[in-house]
Parts: sequence; structure tokens; C-alpha cells
Amino acid sequence: MTRIASQLDATLNQRLRAQLPDVEVLELPRGLPANLPADVQVLLAAPHADFRDASAPPPGWPFGLRLVQLVTSGIDYFPRWLFDSLPVASARGTTAETMAEFALAAIFTAAKQLPDVWINDAAHWLQRPLASVSGSTLGLFGFGSIAQALAPKAQALGMHVLALRHSAQPFEVPGVRAVADIHELFGRADHVLLAAPVTPATQHIVSEAVLASARPGLHLINLARGALIDQHALLRALDAGQVGLASLDVSDPEPLPAGHPFYRHRRIHLSPHTSANSPQVYLNIARLLGRNIERQRKGLPLENPVEISRGY
Repeated sequence: MTRIASQLDATLNQRLRAQLPDVEVLELPRGLPANLPADVQVLLAAPHADFRDASAPPPGWPFGLRLVQLVTSGIDYFPRWLFDSLPVASARGTTAETMAEFALAAIFTAAKQLPDVWINDAAHWLQRPLASVSGSTLGLFGFGSIAQALAPKAQALGMHVLALRHSAQPFEVPGVRAVADIHELFGRADHVLLAAPVTPATQHIVSEAVLASARPGLHLINLARGALIDQHALLRALDAGQVGLASLDVSDPEPLPAGHPFYRHRRIHLSPHTSANSPQVYLNIARLLGRNIERQRKGLPLENPVEISRGY
């Protein structure tokens, strides 16, 4: 039997045990792992500031570990040394469907002016013009698992889909059209979804210059990382009306400090990094963990191995 140390909470660990009956789960608090028993082979690692900010491994690291499975798609929540001595796999793809649904909800909220269109008094009985989702254009910055899950759903609704990705490989979804650069993406889209990791090349990629090239009234959706956006530039673009609405499930830092203008801005819909939070996601993580334990046992390559040189 494989013994793992899990940094998920007790309820999620019970689901893990139910999904993986051949695995013994040791519950481990979030934070820097320390004093793991020698027979624990796998760490299921969850983000925590004490873990992320640790400049060096704890004494005895890596204990008896043979594998680290992250519960996140991104690696920016973890220290650099974590990737130096052990195979590490991300949870990339486990949240794709849930986050695609959240993006669709944001698109409909923007187009149909929800909840402002709802009234509770006869004095408010006044029709207002709403936007159409069908016939509008969705721009995807990044074309990983989230964008690949969203694109066919958007097309089924009659949306045109444009995308920009790091690699030159063809898009996995038929009908998705490539753009030359991020300026073209922002200039042609009614809704833009940011679905790319933060790397040195993408930090603050949504800059003042990029926002200036946006189609007036653009709806910007960020489900990836807050650091993709220059937040001061976004506030200026919102105030000027160049960007009509920003639906932000992430920010930089998280949480934003009390009194931050994002909390009260009339053109910002802010949610607390919750777009990936559903029971199905943790079921997907459990299944991924089970597959990676089995693949390592058989000497096969892991699913979602972290490539630190690429930043994800």
C-alpha cells in the first residue's frame, strides 16, 4: 500500500480515501512539510504562504518521498527548491471544465447585465438594451486545457473564437482562428479570457499599451493569475471606458488589502479565486494522483510533469 501525506482538508481527504482505497492517507497541515515519516512516498501539496516563501527545504528533505503531486495547475505557489530533487506533477487539466463554465457565466453576466437587469419595484420597469452572446467574439490568451474546454462551448453558442498561444502548433479545437499578437486579440474580441500561466514573459502582459489597443467596451476575464495584468493600467482603462468590464477571479496579491479600489469599482466583478472550486475538481485530482502513483510504480512518465524551465 502506498502511503501519502495530503495537505487537503479532512473532508477532501475522505473523498481521496474513497477514490483510492489502496492508498493510506496521512493528513498533513498546509505549510512547509516537516518530519514526514520515512514510509510516506507521496506528498499531495497544497499552496500556503509559509511553504511558498520558504527559502530552503526543511531538515531531512525530501524524507522518503518519491513524488510530489500539486493540487494546483500553476507552480508559482511553491518554492523553487521543491522542483530540484523530486519528480513533481501539476494538476493541469483537472479544473478545465469547471473554469470554462465559470467563464461562460461571466460572459452571460456581462452580456445580459446580471443582476442589474432584475427589478423589485414597478418604478424600475424600464427596458434596457442587452448584448447578444451569439455572434460576439471570444478571445483566448493561452490555449491550454481551460481554453480547449471553453472554445467548443462558446462555438456552440454561436460565438466566434480567436486565440493566441505560446507555441505554433495547430489548435486542438476546429474553427478556432489564430491572431498575430495580443494587440490583435484585444482589438478584435468582445470578451477576452486570460488562461495562461505567469512566467517572466507573461507577467503584466496586459499592459497599458495592450489595453489601449482593446476594442472599446471590452470585457476582460481573468481566471489564471492576477500578475498577468498591470492592475493600475486596468483601473485607468476602466475609468476611461476603454475596458467596459473586468471579471476577475484572481488578483495580485490575494487577498487584496482592505480598501483596494477593485472591491468597489462599478466596472469590476471580483470573486475570491473560486472558479475552480467544485467537488468534481477534487475527484479529478484524486484520479490524477492515482494514475501518477501507478505510472511511477511502472516506471512510466508522469502525467503533467512540471517543466521548471517553461514555468509550468
